[in-house]
Amino acid sequence: MEFEKIHNKGQARLFENPVLESLTKAHPLVIWGMYIPILGFLLYHASSNFAFTQLQVWGIWGLGFISWTIFEYFAHRFLFHMVPTSNLGKKISYIMHGNHHHFPRDKQRLFMPPLPSIILASAIFSLMYLAMGNYAFMFFPGFLIGYLMYGSMHYAIHAWNPPFKWMKPLWRNHHLHHYKDEHRGFGVSTTIWDRVFGTMWDLRREKEDKDQVQALMFERKQKSGSKSLDA
Repeated sequence: MEFEKIHNKGQARLFENPVLESLTKAHPLVIWGMYIPILGFLLYHASSNFAFTQLQVWGIWGLGFISWTIFEYFAHRFLFHMVPTSNLGKKISYIMHGNHHHFPRDKQRLFMPPLPSIILASAIFSLMYLAMGNYAFMFFPGFLIGYLMYGSMHYAIHAWNPPFKWMKPLWRNHHLHHYKDEHRGFGVSTTIWDRVFGTMWDLRREKEDKDQVQALMFERKQKSGSKSLDA
């Protein structure tokens, strides 16, 4: 997914059909609002209808959360950044992730849209249930909360400065992934797996290009009518 130019305005057109195009966009709060009741019900069902202790419920939930971080790393590295040769493969790759690198300021495509998201989540839950039975009622909510945190962190990295100094390496790791080398820095919600698998940037040697970082940040309109960027 190499582009001659990163677009600082607008968004990619993924489908000519306006209905399909509208289904490719989502606001983060919509996705959170859609999943939180479902995940809450699954945890309630697990703790109320099966002989699981609270320690088991939250322990399995935690394993699901950690599993998401591993899945996130490998999906970003090997699925989102695959290099297809066919036209169809290139189209699918662009729809999945390439458009974000092309238009990093597009706020509406940081989460998977509701319809494909719920279909994929249902398939993942079904596979988990087949593999682990009733444990899936605890594991799946942890896994999905990991996804929601990933999407929210991704939004935050493109919208604001890191709120705490210890979070700056995570911000810089992702910024460098965008503007210097997309084959490194795959972690979004954590840098742990980049460090484990040797794809972490050596941030001590990388000088931050403030102009390049600024080009990745969402625009924020001021009341005075002037335009500024979150740096």
